[in-house]
Amino acid sequence: MDLAGFYSLMAITCFTLVGLWWTVVERHPEWKADRTARRLAGGVYLSFLLPGLMSTFAQVDGGNPLVWRSSFGVAAVVGLVNTWPLLGLDRQAARGPFRRFRWVVCVIYLVIVLLAVFPVLAGLTGGTPLQAAAVALILLVVMAHGLAWEFMMEDPAAG
Repeated sequence: MDLAGFYSLMAITCFTLVGLWWTVVERHPEWKADRTARRLAGGVYLSFLLPGLMSTFAQVDGGNPLVWRSSFGVAAVVGLVNTWPLLGLDRQAARGPFRRFRWVVCVIYLVIVLLAVFPVLAGLTGGTPLQAAAVALILLVVMAHGLAWEFMMEDPAAG
């Protein structure tokens, strides 16, 4: 698959998942009433939204790397800043594997920032910067799926 096709499919998938997540949140008004649950639901939301935005910006102008590099960098910093505080919430009780390893999301965002600032690092993977970023986005979406599942399956009485 060419990169344009990949990023197009990734954007569509991520924005579809954002819409599905809105439906899930709408069915759980108790999440909106609880500050911690609201923050965790927002973390899942961003885990779908930010890869969708990055994928959309990757398609804007393939000949101008400044567009994708700046948008990936900004989106990854936003993701990192918003995910970091959630790590403390996940330490408060025993959680599933995705929530226990939410720190991996921070690492992935950091890798994306590094690729945006130093695209030559992609050479370590044997690919182009956009290919390396594509792998990072795939990993973000996998983590988002796991986080969404665990959050939905959590027993509110145990929290």
